[in-house]
Amino acid sequence: MRRKVELITSFFYLGHSPFMPGTMGSLGGLILYFIVRNNDILFAFSILFLFTLGVLFAGEAEKVYRRKDPAMIVIDEACGMLLALFFVPFSLYSVILGFFLFRIFDILKPPPARRLEKLTGSLGIMFDDIVAALYTNIILQIVFRVIRVN
Repeated sequence: MRRKVELITSFFYLGHSPFMPGTMGSLGGLILYFIVRNNDILFAFSILFLFTLGVLFAGEAEKVYRRKDPAMIVIDEACGMLLALFFVPFSLYSVILGFFLFRIFDILKPPPARRLEKLTGSLGIMFDDIVAALYTNIILQIVFRVIRVN
């Protein structure tokens, strides 16, 4: 069971990277994005699937790693990266901007992300990244749909 928890929550061991595991998890989310981006149903299912896996296993991973929200858990970053780009018009610029905005919001944890991060277990791990993803998505929607930057 330990291996399964580690595999899932570290997003195929990307979270075990000695160099910025959260960023590596976000890059893993980008790889999945390029696989599912042309199929809205598969895209939405992927977000819900990763979120569900994160909620089911992140709390267990805290027990495996013996600490609260360890850096090795990056399924939240992978899920958040997908949500950040959901229904955003595709361009290389939107993907790059989305990646950097998501990482900034994930690191800074603007309200209510910091408060949600303090929830115990899986919900605390997952929800701060969902907030970062929603902020990112809102900005991207404004930039690429309202302002119409190409």
